[in-house]
Amino acid sequence: MNFARPLGLALALLVPQLAHAAEVDGRQLATWWAIPFAGLLLSIALMPLLAPRFWHHHFGKVTAGWSLAFLAPFAVLFGPGAAGVALVHALLAEYVPFVILLTALFTVAGGIYIRGNLHGSPGLNTALLAIGAVLASFMGTTGASMLLIRPLIRANDNRRHKAHVVVFFIFIVSNAGGSLTPLGDPPLFLGFLKGVDFFWTVRHIFPETLFLVGCLLALFFALDSWYYHRREEVQPADPTPDTRRIGFDGARNFWLLAAIVGLVLLSGTWKSTVAFHVAGVEIGLPGLVRDIGLIGVAMLSLQVTPARVHADNQFSWGPMQEVAKLFAGIFLTIVPVIAMLRAGVDGPFGPIVSAVTRPDGTPDPAMYFWAAGALSSFLDNAPTYLVFFNTAGGEAGVLMTQLAATLAAISAGSVFMGANTYIGNAPNMMVKAIAEDRGVTMPSFFGYMAWSGAVLIPLFVVMTFIWFR
Repeated sequence: MNFARPLGLALALLVPQLAHAAEVDGRQLATWWAIPFAGLLLSIALMPLLAPRFWHHHFGKVTAGWSLAFLAPFAVLFGPGAAGVALVHALLAEYVPFVILLTALFTVAGGIYIRGNLHGSPGLNTALLAIGAVLASFMGTTGASMLLIRPLIRANDNRRHKAHVVVFFIFIVSNAGGSLTPLGDPPLFLGFLKGVDFFWTVRHIFPETLFLVGCLLALFFALDSWYYHRREEVQPADPTPDTRRIGFDGARNFWLLAAIVGLVLLSGTWKSTVAFHVAGVEIGLPGLVRDIGLIGVAMLSLQVTPARVHADNQFSWGPMQEVAKLFAGIFLTIVPVIAMLRAGVDGPFGPIVSAVTRPDGTPDPAMYFWAAGALSSFLDNAPTYLVFFNTAGGEAGVLMTQLAATLAAISAGSVFMGANTYIGNAPNMMVKAIAEDRGVTMPSFFGYMAWSGAVLIPLFVVMTFIWFR
């Protein structure tokens, strides 16, 4: 089933009334509007475990069903125009740019093949994770994840235990490593668009990042060493023979990665009054140029990458299609949740907003860290960042100076705690899908949360007492 078909039909019916629609105030919503979003999350969590074959073949239909479970009653109660605004805004203003960027990074990184057999010893695995952590802040967590996950899995294909390697890869490369620049993770890029200086995060949360990544690398090395020295851990026959020297095939894609970075950076620095209005949604010229450029980069990568490179990489669109379908539902069903959060203390989620404020009215960095992190674990971390950015005042100049500790807490919580679940950050699911496609038995949704609860949460508690008191 094409997931876009029911949404496209709904859009066609709603477009004539969009010009007269107004955004629904979150204070008008009851908490039960979060049921479709919660249902989708529970489906992602439970159905691969309880009904794996059904989920594998029909997850797009399940996602579409939960999306319509929100959209249909919303249209009945608030009018087709309001529902149309929610649909179009979620698709054009948020989902489409999100998927275009992910697709470009996925395509270009998938066109780079690290040839040769890197033998997956604890030292080599730890080095690859450290390199990925550095790359993530400059080419994005998605780009770094897609570049390194395949050679990391291939390096360990003669190991008996390798799920832990992928889990720590998600912790470090797909999340924590992207915390130093706006190019690393979408929440920081949104802050950059709101006026936060490009190098503010590296100046203010570098110690936190170094602590988290350093601890995770040390824990991983100890755990991987324990597995590595167990009897029969390393199989005598290596599925990847030593046939070629280590190097890069499809290296011209590195230039295309640079083009992606340039386009994203351009869209944040280029100011233009030119804008286009599509069914009530304003699309700025810089964003449009960025998205068209990213599509062009992806198409160029497919043209210039030799077929042998894609074959060696076992490149397929399956992981990207899964992420695109699931996040289409997430971006749509999250609309009422974000509206209720934006309503502040007067909204249904007022206790959450009140919890981040001290009795004297000043913001509490520790609570901002945990509130932003907890929501980013299950909601998309980009809008979550915006919610708490605005809750703390929304003035970049003030947040970077007088409230620097609060902005650091919001930034760290949004980025770091995206690693708490598979759905906390898009690269998490892409890495999981690629690993499973390569035969790695990954933990279930709750199994992964057991890993993050045992490894990450204690580190976050320590960070709270050191930096966010």
